[in-house]
Amino acid sequence: MKEATATTTTLKAPIDEPLPAARAEPQHDIVLFAAVVALVGFGIVMVYSASAVYATQKFGSATYFFRRDVLWSALGLTAMGLAMRTDFGIYRRWSYALLIGSIGMLAAVLVVGARINGARRWFHVGGVSFQPAELAKLALVIYLAYSLAKKAEKVKSFTVGFVPHMIVCGLMMGLLLKQPDLGTAVILGMATLILLFVAGAKLSYIIIAFLAAAPVMYQAIVGTPWRLRRMLAFLDPWQYRYDVGYQITESLISIGSGGVHGLGLGDGKQKLFFLPEAHTDYVMAIVGEELGLFGVCAVAALFAVLVWRGARAALRARDAFGCYLGFGITAMFGLQALVNLGVVLGALPTKGLPLPFVSFGGSTLVVDLFAMGILLNISKAAPEPADARARGPWLPRIRWTPKKRNRKLPGGGKRIEVT
Repeated sequence: MKEATATTTTLKAPIDEPLPAARAEPQHDIVLFAAVVALVGFGIVMVYSASAVYATQKFGSATYFFRRDVLWSALGLTAMGLAMRTDFGIYRRWSYALLIGSIGMLAAVLVVGARINGARRWFHVGGVSFQPAELAKLALVIYLAYSLAKKAEKVKSFTVGFVPHMIVCGLMMGLLLKQPDLGTAVILGMATLILLFVAGAKLSYIIIAFLAAAPVMYQAIVGTPWRLRRMLAFLDPWQYRYDVGYQITESLISIGSGGVHGLGLGDGKQKLFFLPEAHTDYVMAIVGEELGLFGVCAVAALFAVLVWRGARAALRARDAFGCYLGFGITAMFGLQALVNLGVVLGALPTKGLPLPFVSFGGSTLVVDLFAMGILLNISKAAPEPADARARGPWLPRIRWTPKKRNRKLPGGGKRIEVT
């Protein structure tokens, strides 16, 4: 009788493998954030330097504009903080509402808006001024980003992807020209064409849009006497030294007086009632006079960093909507800064466009910083929240943990056989 032999498989002791490290939470672009904060802080200093004498003469307090700029900056930074913590995907559902609301306000300001220097651009409510054109810029970018992302490949179609967006942009530009606000209208048109190009619209369509807009722009300039005089002053400012060319010549004198190193912070002379709008549209002229070429180059470098990191955030966005939204916001700030610098240096005709984050802007600064908060949220490249309720910082965050299934058996999941 044979004895039964049993063969036993010896199990190896389980290996204590370290758990995989938790995935780091995406962070905002710290370089972009630092550039914006630096521009805001620099703007507060320059607004005080440029406005102290004027504020003393008109309001009896040298810190009149300074205190208000600090207040608006605080509100704007708070708005930026909220936008940074709010997932940008939530703006999809508000795109049409924001667009319709902004168009309505652009139309309403023509009827009930306050007239300042011959233009109806502002609402005055309780001592606070609000310019609907600033909200319109952001609303148009959100609408374009949503529509272009939704249409995807249809963007290459002239009738589906190009014409509808140009009609919406043209409507807003027409309302802006009625105020009149040619500078903001040009910014809207340029930003729209940039977004259409980024989305894949044919270059021939963009050239057609430029050719179609040329007669309109020609009529807007030549058909308006004061715009025509501004254009002539741009071509030869010294001939109109004490007329329509006064601002640009004083700006050039201010820039030239500063030289390379500047006269010193607070030591500028042009802000002593020589240069109009020294703390708003022409604050860069005071920067050039007091801080010289180095100061102008430093501000230009900060805006270059803003455009670079904004484009980088757009390219790294998690979806097409975030990509187009990031490019649109970046284009808005880059174009406005470029136009403002061009006007101050005499390279472009005079336009009433402030320098973002630096000029005294009131509610405009709040809207600009809120838009920058959206761009900073895009820079995180974070995955979309699983629950819409988890998108806002004011609602409880929801974490979803998947259930573990098919847990492995000891020994790597192999069966144990005994014979």
